[in-house]
Amino acid sequence: MTSFTQSSILLSQAVKAVFTKSLEKPAPDQVVEALVEQEKTASKQKQPANLSQFVGTWRLCFITGTQKTRRKIGTALGPGRYLPNWVKIELSYSDCSASPQANLEQPFETGKVENSVQLGGLKLTLSGPVKFLEKKNILAFDFTRMNVILFGVKLYDGYIRGGAESEQNFYSDRINKQAFFAYFYIQENAIAARGRGGGLALSGR
Repeated sequence: MTSFTQSSILLSQAVKAVFTKSLEKPAPDQVVEALVEQEKTASKQKQPANLSQFVGTWRLCFITGTQKTRRKIGTALGPGRYLPNWVKIELSYSDCSASPQANLEQPFETGKVENSVQLGGLKLTLSGPVKFLEKKNILAFDFTRMNVILFGVKLYDGYIRGGAESEQNFYSDRINKQAFFAYFYIQENAIAARGRGGGLALSGR
């Protein structure tokens, strides 16, 4: 069994353990090691994905700290940790590339993202446009709207300050100026990426 296969199995176990409380979670340092192994392998294989593989709702399961400076993979990772059970963070992706408004000449797929955080009776949702670069498996995004619900009562639903303008300019702005995830592990029930800040994130469904 190769280390690549072992790391994939371990990440799958980590995701399942988050959803099934009776299962024991792999140690955080093992999860970080598995994520780095998958990232290294993906950088060599360079297998393109497409936005349709991300469509749906994903729960954030495991994260690491970010890197403030460029360093070699794995040398500047913060401590990895599972998200606590009392906070639920979900990312929901939808694909808009087939809509009449989509520009077929654009070198990327277009979609939308919702990032919801639920803590007790409070649910905060940030949403906005995304674009996915297939050749690099990079998904750029911008949160332009916010929705706040407290015990079923809607407190706010509208643009974040400057959100309307940001939304209008999103697809023409350069990706190096935007927030993004570089995905390197894409399975049916688990995905993992490195953020622009250098942190790693593992999500599942």
